[in-house]
Amino acid sequence: MAKLLGIAIKTKSRAAMKPLEEASIGLDIGVKGDYRGNPGPRQVTVLARESWDAVCRELDASLAWTTRRANLLVEGVNLENSCGKRLRIGAAELEITGETVPCARMDEQHPGLREALVPSWRGGVTCRVMVEGVLRPGEPVTLVDRADAPATT
Repeated sequence: MAKLLGIAIKTKSRAAMKPLEEASIGLDIGVKGDYRGNPGPRQVTVLARESWDAVCRELDASLAWTTRRANLLVEGVNLENSCGKRLRIGAAELEITGETVPCARMDEQHPGLREALVPSWRGGVTCRVMVEGVLRPGEPVTLVDRADAPATT
């Protein structure tokens, strides 16, 4: 079963990632407390554990998932080429708006990280909040086609 493994926020640009035991996500705030949560296509970022594990093997490094600076860590979901689909996490729902393109900041975190994140959307995805909710690690995660998602107002 696919599930949510972790939640993290950064309170300002370049701030250290702060892991959370639970977080509210909202249409106007993204992940509550995260400085990038404004409405738009990059409101929440999601990373797949399997992709992160592949990156760490390639780099021969044991790096915390928060090194990637994503908001959510999921497992059991293939995020590659998933733009337009939706992630249901517990009662919340996120629309996947695109690939999280690795930036130069990644090489500041660990040498070679930017390049290792490029193949197969290993850097994860950007999302817009469609249905608000409270997230906790362990929540079930489902990837659905947009046509299968309920209409939102």
